[in-house]
Amino acid sequence: MVLDIARERVMHKLLERQAAKYSERTYMYFEDKKISFKELNDAANRVACGLQKLGITKGDKVSVIMENCPESIFLMFGLSKLGAVKVPINTAHKGEVMTYMVDHSDSSILFMHSHFVDRLASVLEKTTKIKSVVVLEEDCGKHKSDDNAEGADTVKDQINALGKELVEWSDLTSNDGGYQPVDVIWSDPVLILYTSGTTGLSKGVLIPQNLLFSMAERYYNGVLEQNLDENDCIYVNSALFHAHAWHAGINLALLKGASILLAKQFSASKYWEDIKRYGCAISIAGGARLPILLLAEPSPEDANNPLKIILGGPASEKLCSAFEPRFGAKIIEFYGSSELGMPIINQVSERKLGACGRAHQDFSIKIVDEDGAEVGVNQPGEILIRPLKPNMIMLEYYKMPEKTVEAWRDLWFHTGDNALIDEDGYYHFVDRKKDSIRRRGENVSSFEVERVINSHPSVIESAVYAVESELTEDDEVMVSLVFKPGQSLLPEDLMNYCEDKMAYFMVPRYVRFMDSLPKNAVLRVEKYRLREEGITADTWDRENAGYKLKR
Repeated sequence: MVLDIARERVMHKLLERQAAKYSERTYMYFEDKKISFKELNDAANRVACGLQKLGITKGDKVSVIMENCPESIFLMFGLSKLGAVKVPINTAHKGEVMTYMVDHSDSSILFMHSHFVDRLASVLEKTTKIKSVVVLEEDCGKHKSDDNAEGADTVKDQINALGKELVEWSDLTSNDGGYQPVDVIWSDPVLILYTSGTTGLSKGVLIPQNLLFSMAERYYNGVLEQNLDENDCIYVNSALFHAHAWHAGINLALLKGASILLAKQFSASKYWEDIKRYGCAISIAGGARLPILLLAEPSPEDANNPLKIILGGPASEKLCSAFEPRFGAKIIEFYGSSELGMPIINQVSERKLGACGRAHQDFSIKIVDEDGAEVGVNQPGEILIRPLKPNMIMLEYYKMPEKTVEAWRDLWFHTGDNALIDEDGYYHFVDRKKDSIRRRGENVSSFEVERVINSHPSVIESAVYAVESELTEDDEVMVSLVFKPGQSLLPEDLMNYCEDKMAYFMVPRYVRFMDSLPKNAVLRVEKYRLREEGITADTWDRENAGYKLKR
């Protein structure tokens, strides 16, 4: 009985069940294509067959550097059928970072769109593990390097020159789909997701099959409270190398028999057009995308759309209050990570604006101080997590046993995130521990300072971080911020605004105005780059300017 459950809670078995049930019903829209449940399963079978011919067996790793496309989804389910592991790599990576991820993951095959082929040389020079390179034939044999457009070698010539076998996607999948089945269970790994690595080498989060399966259930039963119909469409515009696209989009729709609209990337100009054209009831464009959507000129027709729910965050109460009445869609926040999935959730019918939600029933959660003792209500501390069911969180940090043990101190997973729990049982995110600031004996939450600064009508976004103080073992607070188009602000005016809304010790000493903040491919601000730049020549210093704070 237990083994039967273990074999059923894997992603390709879910696909096979739904393909048998829904057959020719459309599962995916992509540009001008429609792909049915059956076509998805058939394509995954052909991928599995082609990979077996290349020698891929259970447990083998395959790196993927591809933009959003149906083939990336075919590949995921094809690998699942073989019990192999997909290693999706952020398409913004290149050079040493990309080389590290490919090599560290022990990948033997590398999948890529042809326009990324110029990044191969630096990878293959430093690893002997890659045996074959599979290129999606979008421009195969024709693409010319952006850096060397005149007389550039073809993709095939470039790869052959590097001494590796080139396999075109069309050749890989030119078969009848007759692969040799493999016994795969819920504890088998299916993904390695690399963390940002802002404080050291990126960690490879080894994810089991059941984490993906249980996340789809948690969204459907927990967050949405089964408010997802078979006729609904989910707008997937997050990158497929990001877990959220799979949890809240691809697998959620598959579990319910709904459809997805897959976009190559997020586009503010096409967002509402796509929503209306395909009748999308749910979107996973949360976080930094929401302020971008708010920048559009208001129209009486803004709420004339089918969108009901946006799955994603964080979103302040102010942002929700501005966005939801205007566009008629609820923003549902949660707390999660690559390692854990989503242990803290809001529900459609029971949520608190600005909060991450309550603990999901499948997890034990506590908030502790620096000594590991639980803190009281409304007292900040680190979030510690313990799953109550098997194979619901990561298996390990791949080939980093010391990091795995460190994360699991005292048999609790230490998230590295600070939060507090209020009197109603809702968790409120405070800060990443590494982003916390210690100023003149006081702890400062960069998240809280950002929330205030972002509420200024002239500001679109900000990043608050610590810079070195003249005082020993102390920090100063610095903010880099971006204005809305056509807006500006004097540093002194920002100080006045902050003083009225936060404690004096939280008010930034240093202010830097920027055209844009450095971000990665999933639109997260890369604060480590701002910290490295430190106090720049264009930084305004409150103390040097003679501005005196009121206390």
